[in-house]
Parts: sequence; structure tokens; C-alpha cells
Amino acid sequence: MSEETQETSVGDLAAELDGPNRRLRQEAAHQIALLAKEDPNQLFDYAGEIIDGLDRPEAQTRWELLDALSEMVTIDPGCLEEAFEGAETSLFDEDSSIVRLAAFRFLATYGSTSPERSDQVWRILDEAVQCYHGDPEYRDMLRSLVSLAGGSISDQAAEVLRARVSFDAQNGRGYIRAYSKEIIEVLSRR
Repeated sequence: MSEETQETSVGDLAAELDGPNRRLRQEAAHQIALLAKEDPNQLFDYAGEIIDGLDRPEAQTRWELLDALSEMVTIDPGCLEEAFEGAETSLFDEDSSIVRLAAFRFLATYGSTSPERSDQVWRILDEAVQCYHGDPEYRDMLRSLVSLAGGSISDQAAEVLRARVSFDAQNGRGYIRAYSKEIIEVLSRR
């Protein structure tokens, strides 16, 4: 596929995110998520459309776009600041655990990119940790916190994260204890 054809294809997918057909929006979001895994750079010209897609009613469109944004944020987090509000709303989606998880992953990755961003996201990630503790998606949320702990986070974010998982690191069981201990170990290497 030539670069020009690929760009047109990405543009068409981005335009479809605002279309009237739910199924086509979901398929476009899925294709965008796949493209993000291949090369997130090809999506930055359409970041606005992708971020706007977080306001669609169907869960699949939102989780696929959050997955794409999670890939993109590792390259240029400043370009994706506008995604924060949509991700925060998705983090507390009452109907879809996969949307909540995708939002958590995006926000943790976003927060890992700078001390200021870690301070910005920690309050809502902390609330989510308390809300979803022990839920099926909590294991993957803890994995995201391991990545956050290893990122470029502020001393304050590191300390409140350590405080949040300390009890589970000492008293938890199974994966909760294991990941909580891993988070503390990663923070100790700062």
C-alpha cells in the first residue's frame, strides 16, 4: 500500500468515526487500533477525530480508540492532552469493564510520561483503584500501575502510589499481593 493510499485510508477511517452507523464506527475504531499497534505515527494527523470518538455511545468504539491512544501517547503525549476528559469519563463507565480498563491503561501511560502528567492523572487513577479493587479488570489495572511506577512520575505521585498499594503488598493475596509488591519494588528503584 502506498503512503498516499494509506493516508487516505486512515483519513477515511477517522471520518467514519463521526458517521451515523454504529457498526461502521466500531469497525473504523478497530482498524485504527490495529494501525496504532503497527505504527502510531500514522495517526497523529487525525488525533482530533480519534479523541472526539471517545464521545460515541458504543463501548467498542471507545475501547478501541483508547487502545490506539495508549499507543500514540508513548510517542507524543502533549498532542493528546485533549483526550484526558474523554478518558476520565470512560474510566467510570458503568456498563463496560473493557472500556474502564482501556481508559485506565491510557491514563496510566499518559501519566508515566512526565511528573506533571502523573500528578494530573493520579487522583482519578486512585479513585478507580478504590472502585475496582478485586474486579476482573483489576489485575490488568495493576499491570498498568507497574508501568506508571516505572515512568517519569513525580515524587508526590510515587509516594501516594506506594501508600495506596502498601497494605495489599503486605496483606493481600494472589495477584493483588504480587503486583502490589512489584509496584513498590519498581518505586524503590527510582
